[in-house]
Amino acid sequence: MKRILSIILALSALQAFAQTPEELDRDRSKYATYSFSKDDQYKVEIPYQTVSVKQPKGKKVKNVIFMIGDGTGLSQWSVGWVANGGALNVDQMPVAGYSRTYATDKLVTDSCAGGSALATGVKTKYGYIGLDPDGNPVESNLQWAKRVKGMKTGVTVTCRINDATPADFCVHGPSRKDEEGLAAQYVDANVDFISGGGTHFWNQRSDGRNLIEEMKAKGYTFVDKLEDIATAPGDKFLGLYDEYDLKPSLDRGPILMESTMKAIQMLDNKKGFFLMVEGSQIDDWCHRNKVGYAMEELFDFDKVIGAVLEWAEKDGQTLVVVTGDHNTGGLTLLKGSIEDREVKVHFSTGGHDGIVLPVFAYGPGAEAFAGVHENGEIGQIVKQLMK
Repeated sequence: MKRILSIILALSALQAFAQTPEELDRDRSKYATYSFSKDDQYKVEIPYQTVSVKQPKGKKVKNVIFMIGDGTGLSQWSVGWVANGGALNVDQMPVAGYSRTYATDKLVTDSCAGGSALATGVKTKYGYIGLDPDGNPVESNLQWAKRVKGMKTGVTVTCRINDATPADFCVHGPSRKDEEGLAAQYVDANVDFISGGGTHFWNQRSDGRNLIEEMKAKGYTFVDKLEDIATAPGDKFLGLYDEYDLKPSLDRGPILMESTMKAIQMLDNKKGFFLMVEGSQIDDWCHRNKVGYAMEELFDFDKVIGAVLEWAEKDGQTLVVVTGDHNTGGLTLLKGSIEDREVKVHFSTGGHDGIVLPVFAYGPGAEAFAGVHENGEIGQIVKQLMK
């Protein structure tokens, strides 16, 4: 009886593990079911043309243009590449590496700690702006370039200028919530070119100060309209185009392009310059899980990358670095067509995630960014190449 029972159990086990021919098929993706909404589908009707540049032969780094796509990782660049028909300007950068973004006290970082590591070369705590993990101010590469090398400096972004990433390069603080305090530090920061949003924190303050007037008294030309950027006179520039963050890409127009090229024009000099450019709102729309808006922000940023690369090719002494501060949205490319320039995606979170980020480099010293780095090492490499 026991033997018969053992045989029955053995046959039952074999049946349980038996697989049909369909189950033996290794292509599991065809079994996935997708339910798409308007916000996770996107199609580009008319793709934009990308540039073609060659890596300069020189070794001297005179200028640094550090470009940050906030919340932008491998997924965002991959989705954008498909949606624009298989071409992006960032593809022209000959060197690529990776950056690990964790903060000293959290695996998944924020823009404060992530941007601070890039700006200063020092990893720090979640929420810290230009501070080390013990809360001590750390000089950013932008500040070092001004103090030690006598280089001109600038930041141009599409968020409020006192938000995390631009603040990481220009000021210091333990919290991004102190928005009036961070804005006030710009008055004495001695940054030559400042462009973004956030007038509310400059001239509608609880302390009654008008920081715009204070900056004008220090010799800054103030601009609040896109059409006035290109013709702004002088060698110090303050552009604030909205009360808080700038409007979405298609509504605000080419402010990031115009301000970046104006910055290069104004900052270019014999001693060189350090310019930080941020595509700030890629992050915002990934937080909201809206792929179309996120891609329009990424394309706006990538178009600026193209213009920067063309200028850097002619200059021959400019290092261009493109990376992100963290990844946002848990974005996954599920379906789409390069030929039809359409994508269907999935967002797994409305927050940040801890996926490693790409680092792209062009110009003298670009090869130093190949391989896997801590985000703080990216800042250290930039500083070493400026010496």
